Amino acid sequence: MSFSGEVKAELVRQLGGKPHCRLAEEAAIRWFSAEHVQVEEPDKLLRKKCCKRAFLRGAFLASGSISDPQKSYHFEIVCQEEAQAELLQQLYREFELDAKIVLRKKYYIVYLKEGSQIVDALSVMGAYVALMNLENVRIIKEMRGSVNRIVNCETANINKVVGAACRQVEDIRYIQSKMNLDELPPALEEMARIRLEYPDSSLKELGELCDPPVGKSGVNHRLRKLSEIAKNLGRRTE
Repeated sequence: MSFSGEVKAELVRQLGGKPHCRLAEEAAIRWFSAEHVQVEEPDKLLRKKCCKRAFLRGAFLASGSISDPQKSYHFEIVCQEEAQAELLQQLYREFELDAKIVLRKKYYIVYLKEGSQIVDALSVMGAYVALMNLENVRIIKEMRGSVNRIVNCETANINKVVGAACRQVEDIRYIQSKMNLDELPPALEEMARIRLEYPDSSLKELGELCDPPVGKSGVNHRLRKLSEIAKNLGRRTE
């Protein structure tokens, strides 16, 4: 059974309740099932909040659908007339749901696109089992998205560090092709030799290999100086 079918099956089991709510629910089912709308707007049936919930439940049972949350978030009710769509939009807004209306061929579609809004719509109709199932899907999808963002960020940082290390090694090798490293100031010579010997090490690790040890900012400063020397000796970078 589709997720939409599961929601409707749950809602059908709730049919009944108080007489005034049952009237509102039945009116919605008739109004939204009819091929040609002739029933007048049921304002007198929508005075109580519980009846508004029942009416929205009946409208969804008659002509609503909801997509599989594993794939996308989309909730809609198909209306024959613009007046139906506007009434639904008004009712949803009373429950703080930002329902939109779009014209699709000859029908007016009242829809929600955000996962949190659809969760609230299910709550309004009383589809609590479906609500929990959707929330579980949302949690898993959000966790996956968070993990993917972290992995992408870490990958970008690693690529940035690796790229910088490669450029530093290339700078030092260019300097070697033009002069002896022992012609450099002692601190720069030491850093050049350490970077060549440990091309994969971080700035912190390079600093710990110096004698005496230096901090990351000191290592970064020395590597920048080596890059400037390589540039002054004619090294071109794109």
